[in-house]
Amino acid sequence: MIHANLIEQILDLADAPLLHQQIGIKLAEERVRREKFYNDIDESMKVEFINGEVIVHSPVMKRHNEANGLLFHLLDIHVRKHKLGFVGIEKIMVVFTRNDYEPDLVFFDTDKSEVFTPTQTLFPVPDFVVEVLSKGTKKHDRGIKYDDYETHKVKEYWIIDPDNEVVEQYILQNDVYELVYKSSQGMIKSIVVKDFEIPIRAIFDSEINFEVLKKMMQV
Repeated sequence: MIHANLIEQILDLADAPLLHQQIGIKLAEERVRREKFYNDIDESMKVEFINGEVIVHSPVMKRHNEANGLLFHLLDIHVRKHKLGFVGIEKIMVVFTRNDYEPDLVFFDTDKSEVFTPTQTLFPVPDFVVEVLSKGTKKHDRGIKYDDYETHKVKEYWIIDPDNEVVEQYILQNDVYELVYKSSQGMIKSIVVKDFEIPIRAIFDSEINFEVLKKMMQV
């Protein structure tokens, strides 16, 4: 593992104890900033706490918003219909060991979601995460978030590229993400959300989305 190799490299240094002390001081300072972050944020903001820094997000483009909304409609209806858990959109803050994120879409199974309260603002690691790429977020979506989701065992991760209308599906296998599907056409099926299978075009085309939604609503 990369982390194990890094630890070995540090331990080979003569000043390893000093580095450990300095890291401890930096992380303690970071914890103070994180507590302030929790106290300062409110529902009007879309912000994240990443590696000690507060990241304020710019407004998204229309195509980003549409792709996220179209997928949310289908996923939320399916989950509610079959009582599978809880789906959150955009401003659900999930807490990881060091960082706090507000993914575009998250799903929690019933084991986690049945204890959620109406006034809850901080949430545990999700079972399934979707991020819609934008110019300002794609570095994190493919970088620190990808690594954090993998390390904290988010079982399934979709990356949606609204510019090229492509979906990438990553599945956790032996604690490592494997890209199992990448396409702009065809059907995509979640391995975490039971029986959730949709045409990829339904994420980008409102008419196709509506047809799929009508079928979902049939008893």
